[in-house]
Amino acid sequence: MSLVLADEAATEAAGAALAQLLRAGDLLILTGPLGAGKTTFTRGLGRGLGVRGPIASPTFVIARLHPSQVGGPDLLHVDAYRLESAADVDDLDLDSDAAESVTVVEWGKGRAEQLAAERLEVELTPIGRNGEARSISLTQVGSRWAQVNLEEHLA
Repeated sequence: MSLVLADEAATEAAGAALAQLLRAGDLLILTGPLGAGKTTFTRGLGRGLGVRGPIASPTFVIARLHPSQVGGPDLLHVDAYRLESAADVDDLDLDSDAAESVTVVEWGKGRAEQLAAERLEVELTPIGRNGEARSISLTQVGSRWAQVNLEEHLA
């Protein structure tokens, strides 16, 4: 599924809308160039999940856990930009938090697929001259996602 998001607010709103479909154990792998809106989208996920703390890129800490304030799943936000391989992601030992959390891995393509056979792959790409608008493409991997109608919730 693909659609165009007009600006940063629409990118965050798409994340908040998608959050309503998420449950503990879900994995989202975000890809896109620098400035594509990966962290903005994750900020929307956090708002939709009702987690604590400002959502900022965890580039230097690599992984940050945002606890739920509403009794839902926590948000485990990972930035794999500085990691070179899937083995580096495995070394983070994310499994202990992943079962109770929604895990979002920025820069995860080629590094984080082994974390879950079922996942949602999200690609964000800036479009247009000013880069405000972006396209978002969501690829549903596995039976958990095959039965979810994303267009019904995001379009």
